[in-house]
Amino acid sequence: MMKKILVILFLILKNSHIQAIETPAKQGILYDYETKSILFEKNADELMSPSSMSKIMTIYYIFRKIKDGEISIDDEFEVSKKAWKKGGSKMFVNVKSKVRVEDLIRGIIVQSGNDACIVIAEGISGSEEIFADELNDLANEIGLENSNFTNSTGWPDKDHLMTVNDLLKLTIRTIEDFPDLYKYYSEKEFTYNNIKQLNRNPLLFKTIGSDGLKTGHTSLGGFGLVASVKNKNRRLILVLNGLKSSAQRSKESERLMRIGFNQYKSIRVADSEKELGQIPIWSGKKKQVSFYTKDQISITVPKSLIKKINFKIRYQSPLIAPIKEDQYIADFLIKKNDETIKSYKLYAKNEIRKLNFFSKMILNFKFLLFGESLITKQ
Repeated sequence: MMKKILVILFLILKNSHIQAIETPAKQGILYDYETKSILFEKNADELMSPSSMSKIMTIYYIFRKIKDGEISIDDEFEVSKKAWKKGGSKMFVNVKSKVRVEDLIRGIIVQSGNDACIVIAEGISGSEEIFADELNDLANEIGLENSNFTNSTGWPDKDHLMTVNDLLKLTIRTIEDFPDLYKYYSEKEFTYNNIKQLNRNPLLFKTIGSDGLKTGHTSLGGFGLVASVKNKNRRLILVLNGLKSSAQRSKESERLMRIGFNQYKSIRVADSEKELGQIPIWSGKKKQVSFYTKDQISITVPKSLIKKINFKIRYQSPLIAPIKEDQYIADFLIKKNDETIKSYKLYAKNEIRKLNFFSKMILNFKFLLFGESLITKQ
């Protein structure tokens, strides 16, 4: 009987499973942050008008400048005539006045102020055009592969484009890169210039644990939302766009979040760098090599699918010494029936040196004489 190997599950659901969720949104994605699992996606790499959801990129750039010490939340930027005159959503800044960066952050996040975005863009970069170019450079740096920015606000422009996949990546980076500044996204209201405005994110006002992020709406993109909800030890991130109304956006975002929490189960199996099992070695100074994965091992699956998942370790047999520490030695396959859903790399935990000439001769002699299997038995 072959030695039993400890098996660990890691799963990112693919289209054959995530298409069970339907939505009227033109584009969408639902993501489990802890297990890095896509629960649902629809046209996730389709270029679209992101509307004010692209303000998340403007805020990311502000947060980066603050973290790097180039600006502080107490710095003040002057309001130009261009910023003051800008239409759409407003923070209602006064022309020629000076506004604190922290107030501008709130004006962008809570009030979705286009005027605040332009004040920030001009204050940081000198002009909105240069600021947009710098956003594009930053997008390339952080791995947004399908985004192009022409302004700081998300104002309708046929060349100002993103995908829901890139908005998801940007949200993840925002949460991870700026844990102390991310708190601004959870604020429900902000008063500036004696004008009180409520956050347009409908999930912040529902009892599901939302802590961000941003809505958007243009005639080009329809109604959209980037939302994060944290419930106990799980965080789900939802990106939707192309809905017909703010009411539909509110209803659909809550519905999909509840599906994610109620119909899917997340299981944390093992931490990163932890030894998971052993694979037999031939012609080595040790008979087995321990293996591990480099990331936290966890899964999120539909509750109805758990019993249909099976898995196996795949490696070249016999695995022959020498084996280097951290060498890629095997794959862990997640399967639904006979379909491989995900392969996950396994690495050698320790070095296994090969036998010297005489030891190898003895091993070969034992194999010929006694028929010892190349695969270690117990």
